[in-house]
Amino acid sequence: MISGVRYGHTNLIAKDWRALSRFYQELFACTPVPPVRDFKGSDLERGTGIPGAELRGEHLRLPGHGADGPTLEIFNYNVLVDRPETAVNRPGFGHIAFVVDDVPAAREAVLAAGGQPVGEVVTLTNAAGARLTWVYVTDPEGNVLELQSRPK
Repeated sequence: MISGVRYGHTNLIAKDWRALSRFYQELFACTPVPPVRDFKGSDLERGTGIPGAELRGEHLRLPGHGADGPTLEIFNYNVLVDRPETAVNRPGFGHIAFVVDDVPAAREAVLAAGGQPVGEVVTLTNAAGARLTWVYVTDPEGNVLELQSRPK
C-alpha cells in the first residue's frame, strides 16, 4: 500500500470553466477554494506533456465532507482536443455522483440549468440489499452525473 494515501480531488476540463463552476456551485452547493489557479510555463508543459500549455480554473469544495473534504477541480486549457460523444459505458472515469433528497426534482433542476438527460429515473435493490433511486444526467458540458437517493 502507498504510505499516507488519501483522496484529494477530481478534475474536470471545461470549455468555459467559470460557467461550469457556477453550475456546480448553484445546483450542488459546491464552494470555491481560493485562489483561482492560473498556470503556464515550462513546468506545466513538462508535467502535462503539452507544449505551450496554459490552464486556468478553480477548486470547489464538495458538499457534505467539511472544510478539509475533497474538491472538484474545474480547469480550462488554452488548447482543447475534441471530446468524444458522451457515453456512460466508456472505459475510464465514468461519472460523479451526488446524493440528493429527491432524484426527480434534482434531475429537473439539472436539465433546467443546461444539463441533458441520459437515462430514466429508476429504483432498484443494490447488491447490499438496499433500495436506491438514481438517474444519469449530464452537466452543461456533457460530463455524466449520477443523482441518487435511498427511498424511505
